[in-house]
Amino acid sequence: MSKPLEGIKIIDFTHVQAGPACTQLLAWFGADVIKVERPGSGDVTRNQLRDIPDADALYFTMLNSNKKSLTLDTKKPEGKEVLEKLIRESDVLVENFGPGALDRMGFSWERLNELNPKMIVASVKGFSDGHHYDDLKVYENVAQCAGGAASTTGFWDGPPTISAAALGDSNTGMHLAIGILTALIGRDKTGKGQKVAVSMQDSVLNLCRVKLRDQQRLDRLGYLEEYPQYPHGEFSDVVPRGGNAGGGGQPGWVLKCKGWETDPNSYIYFTIQGHAWAPICKAIGKPEWIDDPKYNTASARQPHIFDIFATIETWLADKTKFEAVDILRKFDIPCAPVLTMKELANDPSLRASGTIVEVPHSVRGSYLTVGSPIKFSDLKPEVTASPLLGEHTEEVLASLGYSPQEIFNLKEIQAV
Repeated sequence: MSKPLEGIKIIDFTHVQAGPACTQLLAWFGADVIKVERPGSGDVTRNQLRDIPDADALYFTMLNSNKKSLTLDTKKPEGKEVLEKLIRESDVLVENFGPGALDRMGFSWERLNELNPKMIVASVKGFSDGHHYDDLKVYENVAQCAGGAASTTGFWDGPPTISAAALGDSNTGMHLAIGILTALIGRDKTGKGQKVAVSMQDSVLNLCRVKLRDQQRLDRLGYLEEYPQYPHGEFSDVVPRGGNAGGGGQPGWVLKCKGWETDPNSYIYFTIQGHAWAPICKAIGKPEWIDDPKYNTASARQPHIFDIFATIETWLADKTKFEAVDILRKFDIPCAPVLTMKELANDPSLRASGTIVEVPHSVRGSYLTVGSPIKFSDLKPEVTASPLLGEHTEEVLASLGYSPQEIFNLKEIQAV
């Protein structure tokens, strides 16, 4: 079966996580992604946090599946010539260099547009062009702070907290992939390429829109009734950290289950929604609460919401997190076990759906990686191993019309 992006050729000038996450997604869906790497070293994540000596690190393998690797020294005239030929034949160039790096290489937007007017040039930036911090180097945690996530994460009596989820990196890559696909559709209508840029700050802020919502409510009201600080605590003029409270207005909290004393993840997340109040009361053996005026409305419950959670924790004391969820799901109560990476890695449902995939690799052996989080009725993306450094150099050069002798000479010139 042909894949939707077959025939789309992408020059991948990205490294580390945000850009590679974007191009990997497009490769899963059929794009021919050619990762251009420095001879001798390649993407820095090939040797970051290695678990097997002399094998590509999992950091690299899990972000670069389904791609080809072309080693190219773009500082040399011969390398620039190869790149020019590749640009003429490609649809998209994706980069996450520092500001001005492409210009210094001799491949400004004007030059790229001259070589290929249909080229889409997609960029990951730390901050949007023109931002007063646009010269700052940005990594994951920097982006979470600059985008508003850190200031609103954690507990009110502690410092701002960084999320383990890659809100700055992989999230930005997903936004950029949407931008690239939109530009490709636009090109079908106009015949022209364009620049697409996504900043890490903007992408984090996009995921924090409910907190921007709360800032405006706080400005108007002076309090936020769904936060744990209400009604007994105090609010300043900025959105506070809310601990494990639900961000959508439904009270929720992480609650202890059987074994929490020795297992730091023996917890569930429990949400109290208005329509689920009666089922909650029945499930935990408190049917008298259903019509009790102290409990039967959200506003009545809020002043003693933690007393309610304490009662639920008492009910959970003799149940594992899995046993608890199996009971609560029968009452249609929103909840979930706190799952560890080990539990997720071995989850048969995730293996069956292709969300967790085992991939064979010629050097490191099989490894686990994430598969496509997007599911289709007529497409099941196949995840193949990440390329070895320069594995496809000869193949790509041959496709550009270089003879075997020319390929040999180029490899000699680029030898490190």
